Amino acid sequence: MILSITCSATETASDAAILGYLLHKHPDRWFDKPLSFGTATVYYPESSPDSTTVALAVRMDPVEMVRSGNKNNPATLAQYVSDRPYVSSSFLSVAIAECFGTALGGRCEKFPDAVTLPLRLSATLAALPCDGGEAAIRRVFEPLGYTVSIHATPPLLDDRFPAWGDANLFTVTVSGTVILRDLLSHLYVLVPVLDNAKHYYVSDDEVEKLLRRGDGWLFMHPAKEWITARYLRYRRTLTDSVLLRLAEVAEVSSDEAGELEPMSETAPVAAVKVRLNDQRVAAALDLIRAANPPARRVLDLGCGEGKTMSAIREAFPRLEMLTGMDVSPLVLKRAERRLKFDRIEGEARDRIALLHGSLVYHDDRLRGFDLALLMEVIEHLDADRLPDLASAVFGHARPRRVLVTTPNAEYNDVWESLPGGAFRHDDHRFEWTRAQFEEWAGKVAARFGYTVSFIGIGDQDPDGRGTPTQGAILDIL
Repeated sequence: MILSITCSATETASDAAILGYLLHKHPDRWFDKPLSFGTATVYYPESSPDSTTVALAVRMDPVEMVRSGNKNNPATLAQYVSDRPYVSSSFLSVAIAECFGTALGGRCEKFPDAVTLPLRLSATLAALPCDGGEAAIRRVFEPLGYTVSIHATPPLLDDRFPAWGDANLFTVTVSGTVILRDLLSHLYVLVPVLDNAKHYYVSDDEVEKLLRRGDGWLFMHPAKEWITARYLRYRRTLTDSVLLRLAEVAEVSSDEAGELEPMSETAPVAAVKVRLNDQRVAAALDLIRAANPPARRVLDLGCGEGKTMSAIREAFPRLEMLTGMDVSPLVLKRAERRLKFDRIEGEARDRIALLHGSLVYHDDRLRGFDLALLMEVIEHLDADRLPDLASAVFGHARPRRVLVTTPNAEYNDVWESLPGGAFRHDDHRFEWTRAQFEEWAGKVAARFGYTVSFIGIGDQDPDGRGTPTQGAILDIL
């Protein structure tokens, strides 16, 4: 397996040979490093002030590979027929740490200032296995700012037997202006994630390793849940532990960032969504404020990390009951921290609750509420589960008033940063036009005995595409 990294000269980094100093490897010498499963060799195919390339080649010892392999993988055939000596995998991550450990740790005695210097770098992985194909490769690298070039090598497992399917092997080059330490960290984490395998048992130590190598970038990666689960080989307790820690980092980062400035129509979608969330929360507060008779018992369905609940509690501290429900125990733990459950005592504690449950099942705990919020929830469900949600919320729980919000698909064209036909979130199952949403809400109201009216949330598009968020207010007859 081979990894090559090329540094090209720029105005701010005029000597590409700085790569050798940062890696602590002399361009005129070969460097061999014995590993438990073979030998890693570092060499330079080219070295000049304009362009310097370093290559890391790993030669596997098949016997040692089996001896040091994951004992939890009992596939005996893999001991005799294996792609591991040739493809980029967790073996390569180990080689990166062993051969480039100083650079990976962000240290350089001779040029300490260069450690944080953005360089024009490109890294090529000669044979990267990925069961998710090109889409998965782009999903993990492009949000980090890389330009990604992918070539399937070969497209088929065997040209003589097309029925065997694709080889899922790719030559991948990622390029960008990036700090070398960050590039190495990205490769260290993401190569085994894309390979979806590890050659060793994943223990509790892997949590700290992932947090260390993911420091500064993993907490804000849009695919962090997917990356974490695959890196930790789907061990649920370890995955939840990492995601909880990442959420804490993200919360601190968000607090330090402060208020967002107003954004143009071409602002990044993620940033616009933060702003829209504030407007959605404001709409919910206005609805509670305008309720007649007053809404004393409020329910947040799909409450997530408790941002809306926190705003409601602050605006209406004398509510009789404020309850949130979510399907994820992990986000409920985050909501507990946001709502400061550990500091609430006595009567105040009795007036706020978080429930673990699903919105597609009848649940008696959800009955008896004056107002319920279904904000940015329905688009996360498969369309064929929406009748179950409607039955559970409007047929069984039957709150007096319900606010439902969802993205307006027509407005997506306003944002140049959102590709045509793409959803705003990877985990959205659908996004509706205003006509589609109004049709669904009208049918729900007619079936379960509610009236319905519609509102827009966010800036109105002057070209008639509505607002970014559309809402329906359903009142029980």
